[in-house]
Amino acid sequence: MPVLVVSSYALVPAGEVWRHLADTVLADYVGNTLLLMLEVSVGTLLIGVSTAWLTTMCRFPGRTVFEWALLLPMAMPAYIIAYTYTGMFDVAGPIQTALREWLDLRYGDYWFPDIRSLWGAGGMLSLTLYPYVYLLSRAAFLEQSVCVLEVSRSLGNGPWRTFFRVALPLARPAVVAGLSLALMETLADYGTVQYFGVGTFTTGIFRTWFGMDDSAAAAQLSTALLLFVFTLVLLERWSRRKMRYHHSSQRHQALPGFVLKGRQRFGAVLICSATLFLGFLLPAGQLLLWAIATREMIDYDFLQLTLNTVGLAAGTALLALLLALLMGYGRRLSPDRRTVAAVRVAGMGYAVPGTVIAVGVMLPLAWIDNSIDGWLRAHFGISSGLLLSGTLVALVFAYLVRFLAVSLQTVEAGLGKIKQSIDESARTLGASPGEVLKRVHLPMLKGSLLTALLLVFVDVMKELPATLVLRPFNFNTLAVRAFELASDERLQDSASAALTIVLAGIIPVILLSRSIRNSREKHDLPTGTE
Repeated sequence: MPVLVVSSYALVPAGEVWRHLADTVLADYVGNTLLLMLEVSVGTLLIGVSTAWLTTMCRFPGRTVFEWALLLPMAMPAYIIAYTYTGMFDVAGPIQTALREWLDLRYGDYWFPDIRSLWGAGGMLSLTLYPYVYLLSRAAFLEQSVCVLEVSRSLGNGPWRTFFRVALPLARPAVVAGLSLALMETLADYGTVQYFGVGTFTTGIFRTWFGMDDSAAAAQLSTALLLFVFTLVLLERWSRRKMRYHHSSQRHQALPGFVLKGRQRFGAVLICSATLFLGFLLPAGQLLLWAIATREMIDYDFLQLTLNTVGLAAGTALLALLLALLMGYGRRLSPDRRTVAAVRVAGMGYAVPGTVIAVGVMLPLAWIDNSIDGWLRAHFGISSGLLLSGTLVALVFAYLVRFLAVSLQTVEAGLGKIKQSIDESARTLGASPGEVLKRVHLPMLKGSLLTALLLVFVDVMKELPATLVLRPFNFNTLAVRAFELASDERLQDSASAALTIVLAGIIPVILLSRSIRNSREKHDLPTGTE
């Protein structure tokens, strides 16, 4: 529904506001969005692929820690890392202040890179989104056949030539999938680009709706943003339309480890340490210091915000899990084309930015509210108020559209590991489909269900643009509160809310890392065994 509603506005004649946007800022929105995607592409690929290869195939001090620790930036929303880096590197921040005092300079006597810029936004997004590329690349490297790597080494290729000529081409589908996820998150970002003053489609949608009070023009901007998203998806599929990737052997051994020495060892440790430090340790440490300095912010209102956020995230996660279980099991019972197509369409929402979903949800729900209110006023002389668009119904619905894919993919992956013969055995013993789900599948899916629940929970806690548009009056979340305080330049006061969001995201990140590592260990045979 949200996609159809937004897309339908492409057929609406352009109004004065849209013509004004096209004449003034639309070119900037397109250019900044493309440049931002280019920066994030380069940053996430360089960081994600290199660290994935090092932690999977190379042996150096601290590798086992870096395996899971390099995923920690995934718990740090881009807008939060933007606040912390701005507080540290801005003109009044501790870095420039210490520089002026040390060199006896005044402001304007020296050059310092402006963190609040397009390149700064690209850097912040790269530091928080590279885990998508790292996660899928590492999984692909772990699943590669030892035979292929051994053949490469027998032909005289060293570790790096094996990486570029064999391992990386084989991992290309996973790398491109991770990059696509990172770019979709880049297109969906609002907090970072708005705080840094970078004009993109997401900031333009907010300005048009709330600043110019023109929902039609905002929907048309959303349509243009949707074209970016769908073009990205189509390009990814087209790029590998005739390519096939197969392993030459079903033999699983412990992967060979390239023992690094000397400068190579130092370089590997330096790359992984710098990535972890810049992407998580430095901003998390700064948030902790600010939270301690402003501990008076943790009062009754903060506790109420936390309860609002946790309750909203938990309720949405539970609903998403139930829907995912219903659709995933329904597809297993009836895998015909219509069911498969319906499930796929229902899971497409993750590719749609939160601002677009917010526009696509608010417009039809507001029309329904106005229709009900008008009918009641005409027939009974009473007003119904905002039954849908002014309550949590609209917000939870938008969350489900956006994050249902996360729980659906996790549940379907868990169901895919259960052999169909188990279902058939249970049915021959007289169990109904519901009893098979309750007595057989649910006990076997505990890990997958918990993972799906946690992933959606954390995604809802971090979500900002849809929450800003659809939240009811007098209802706030930790993400919105952190954004409001940071926008008022109260960076230290925003630390408590931001740190709470980060801490909530750490547990699912660690669970993800463990599941990836265990996926290879379960199939490993001792070296030399077939």
